[in-house]
Amino acid sequence: MPQRRYVARAALTATAATACLAFATPAWASSTAPLNPAHKGSTAADAEQKCDDERFAGRTSGQDGWHFVLPGGAESGSFETLTLTFSDGTNTVTVKVPDSTDAYPDHLYPAGNTDRIIHAYLFTPAGWTLVDGTATISGEADKFNLSHACAGTAPTQSPSPSPSTSESPQPSGSPSESTSPTSSVTPTESGSPSESGSPSTSGSPSESTGGNGGSNGGSLPTTGVAASGIALGGLVLIGGGVLLMLRRRRDNITFTS
Repeated sequence: MPQRRYVARAALTATAATACLAFATPAWASSTAPLNPAHKGSTAADAEQKCDDERFAGRTSGQDGWHFVLPGGAESGSFETLTLTFSDGTNTVTVKVPDSTDAYPDHLYPAGNTDRIIHAYLFTPAGWTLVDGTATISGEADKFNLSHACAGTAPTQSPSPSPSTSESPQPSGSPSESTSPTSSVTPTESGSPSESGSPSTSGSPSESTGGNGGSNGGSLPTTGVAASGIALGGLVLIGGGVLLMLRRRRDNITFTS
């Protein structure tokens, strides 16, 4: 009899423990809640602006402040982690909350006096777009929401160099500087008839060869030589006559004592 009571007590204890585990299991399990589809593709400027939120006190002017909230009651549980995807205009950036190792400050806060963590804050560079997100929660929920935000001021980009200062067409392709006909080839400098082909300086008969000077003896230079020979012969004859007269006079002189 005592043995039967011992077995009955053991069976009752095991049943009670199993029942406790069955009720406790849903509270211990985690689930995934997606971002509200209506909030996908939003910028901080698109959301309700509440820059007076005390949780945004540490935000700089170049950052966007984001506040996410987990709706529902106790069955939703708490935020455990959030995985948010943003676009910076060129690339897609994935940010985890909480994560103290990245460059994006974040915080998780409880709801009022309860221990349920249903508020998540995040600071990102200004101008980013919220593409998508999921949240791991300790309960069950259909979604989580972007509650409000505080938009920052994105840094302005310096303007690109003006074409008029970088590539001026006038210095590189001006006809007046590269191929001016007045400075490169002019008729008066390279092909003037007065300088290169003047008949008076290159082909004058009086200076080079006459039409008859090289073919017969009746040319002007030959006539000049003959006249000189005749004049010289006359002088010789005159000189000879003078000498002859002087000699005759000497022979006719009679010396007296």
